Amino acid sequence: MPRRTATMLASTLMLIALLCAGVFLPVPYSEMSPGPTVNTLGDHDGEPVLHIEGRKTYPTDGHLNMTTVRVTSADYRMNLVEAVYGWLAHDNKVVPHDTLYPDGKTEEESTQENAEEFSQSQESAKVAALKALDVPVKSWVIVASVVKGSPAEGKLHAGDVIKSVDGSAVRKPADVAELVTEHKPGDDVEFTIVPAKEQAAAEKENRTPTRTEKVTITTAASDDAGGKRAIVGIAAGTDHTFPFSIDIKLADVGGPSAGLMFALGIYDKLTPGSLTGGAFVAGTGTIDDAGKVGPIGGIQMKTVGARAKGARYFLTPADNCAAAAEDTPEGLTLIKVDTIDDALEAMQDLGSGDTADLPTCTAS
Repeated sequence: MPRRTATMLASTLMLIALLCAGVFLPVPYSEMSPGPTVNTLGDHDGEPVLHIEGRKTYPTDGHLNMTTVRVTSADYRMNLVEAVYGWLAHDNKVVPHDTLYPDGKTEEESTQENAEEFSQSQESAKVAALKALDVPVKSWVIVASVVKGSPAEGKLHAGDVIKSVDGSAVRKPADVAELVTEHKPGDDVEFTIVPAKEQAAAEKENRTPTRTEKVTITTAASDDAGGKRAIVGIAAGTDHTFPFSIDIKLADVGGPSAGLMFALGIYDKLTPGSLTGGAFVAGTGTIDDAGKVGPIGGIQMKTVGARAKGARYFLTPADNCAAAAEDTPEGLTLIKVDTIDDALEAMQDLGSGDTADLPTCTAS
């Protein structure tokens, strides 16, 4: 065989081998891409996203779309060819697998965590919207979860209302950890609680809970801080009673990043007129009970998905502004927001047609 032909054949075989390796060789990466976007003012799967009973609501128009990011599953392993294609694709982003699923987290664990965060974001969205409307909301500190095998297991239960620790009143979740860590591991801590069942019965009967219990727990040492910090093995959270029913229905969505858009949708439905002035607004951002807007992941995926759906304005958490502005889809204006009040003020400007002074995002 002539040397030239042999060289070409060897090169071709090498190329085929490399391509085969690229197809079958798994790499430790996952892919993010633009996900669905849903109008919080409209319907989804034949049902209103926001269903409010017991309070007058008003017709509105325009869009207040929440946005999502689609990610590959925890069990899926990309091959080299897919990773390279993802790196080159403008609308996708390839990231290390551990970024999306840290510490070997399974698909089920990730789904459960996202569901819990989504549920909490709905509650905070309701609180933030009603506070912006000066509607009173009753709140109290609860046991959000109990760590299996911890000192609190079997003594405290999710949903128990924490009234005090060692006789000191508890007013916010952080108070619980502060009071417990005043002890040394091995000390006893006394919790005064309203059991979850009593709290649920009181809410159903529209009365103040009448039964409290005192529960003594012996603290254990934490795994961090050299084992010197005392813990009981619970996570404290906040629960609320609303003066009327607000139901958010949106299946197959997880995580906390829709909080801002849910809050604005609730506010819009409870106030006369159209908050957006008929404009197509999308956005993202976590929200807490006080109306503070927090950053999220996958901001560029969300702006791409929103613009593809027709959005002209995008409410962007202040901490995500620089990243979002690096590659803004054509025709989309990024509005910088740090609180729900910022977002409402921007919506008023849009509604009046006065957009010259909108606080827009700029690249760093």
